[in-house]
Amino acid sequence: MLADDVYEAIKTMLMDHVIRPGARISIDGLAREFQVSSTPVREALARLESEGLAVKEPLKGYRATTLLTLAEFDDLYRFRLLLEPWAARRAAELITDEGRDRLYAELATAVEPTSVDYAGYKSLTVHDNRFHTLIAELSGSAQVRQAFERTHCHLHIFRLHYDRDTGPEVLTEHRALVEAVTSGTPAAAEAAMTTHLHNSMQSRLRRIFE
Repeated sequence: MLADDVYEAIKTMLMDHVIRPGARISIDGLAREFQVSSTPVREALARLESEGLAVKEPLKGYRATTLLTLAEFDDLYRFRLLLEPWAARRAAELITDEGRDRLYAELATAVEPTSVDYAGYKSLTVHDNRFHTLIAELSGSAQVRQAFERTHCHLHIFRLHYDRDTGPEVLTEHRALVEAVTSGTPAAAEAAMTTHLHNSMQSRLRRIFE
């Protein structure tokens, strides 16, 4: 089993709550389960710590991070609403032929989820993260892109909850965003991103706290 395979296997266990949020993570236990040494397990956990899915505690080892609370969830979306609509507007102002090609190419990778476990929606999660990162990059601001990337928001949101029925809605909104950005209409791009984030926050995800 390769190191990347160990990483993906542990990540799947965290995303699907096989390793419960907040639970201790046994390096030796995982090494035995995957029939590998402790080295690739430690390397995988270090990567997962950088993504905010695991945390290392002094003298105690690793544990899974807890799920977002309602306050943390709202705070994350308030931050995104400050950042991403501006990024979409700016991307539309600066759009080039190369930028258009990259957006069309990314949109073409989108796949609707096949189930409500991580294996089923992994492709959409990866696309969603790349798509939003690309728009941040096309804004021309390295600070905005880096700030967005540091949140690892897609992993935490999808770990919290995923409803397969939202897949078509997400992709429809992505297409609207691409149309607005590639046509060079800043106001429409900003509005499309704002609508997309509000729908994600209010219509789809915040209901799990109610």
